[in-house]
Amino acid sequence: MALQETVSLYAEGVRIKWPNDLTADGAKLAGILLERQLNAVIVGFGVNLAHQPALPGRAVTCLRTLAGFAETLAEIFARWLARWRTEGHASILDAWRAAAHPKGTPLSTNEGDGLFDGLDESGALRLRLADGGIHVIHAGDVFLI
Repeated sequence: MALQETVSLYAEGVRIKWPNDLTADGAKLAGILLERQLNAVIVGFGVNLAHQPALPGRAVTCLRTLAGFAETLAEIFARWLARWRTEGHASILDAWRAAAHPKGTPLSTNEGDGLFDGLDESGALRLRLADGGIHVIHAGDVFLI
C-alpha cells in the first residue's frame, strides 16, 4: 500500500496487481518482494524510475520525474507499517481492494484463467473460474489478460 500510495503522488491510474505488482494503464511499473527472516520481514521495491526493461509479451512503463520519491516512500511506508501494527491487516486489505483493478478483470495464472474476484480475509487471490467456482490462490504468477 505504501508503494501504491507513493507512486500515485507521481502518476495517475496506478493499480495493484495481485500479488506483488503495480501497474499504470495495465503496464507493469513496479514489483514488491517480501522475504521472511526469523521474526522480521525484508521488503524490496523495484520501481521503473527512468526506463523500463524490455519484457517480451508484457507491457511495462516507468516514471521519469521523481524528485523526493525515495524519501516520500520511506515516510509513507512507516505510516502503513504503524497502521498494520495497530489496526491489523483488515484495514490494509480494505485499502488494497480500493486500489486494485476492479472485480471481473480477466487474469491468467499458473493454475488457469479466470476473473479477479477480490481477496479473501487472509489476502489470498479469489479467482472466479468459467464454471462459476472460486479458486483461492496463495502464491504464484498472475498476469492481466
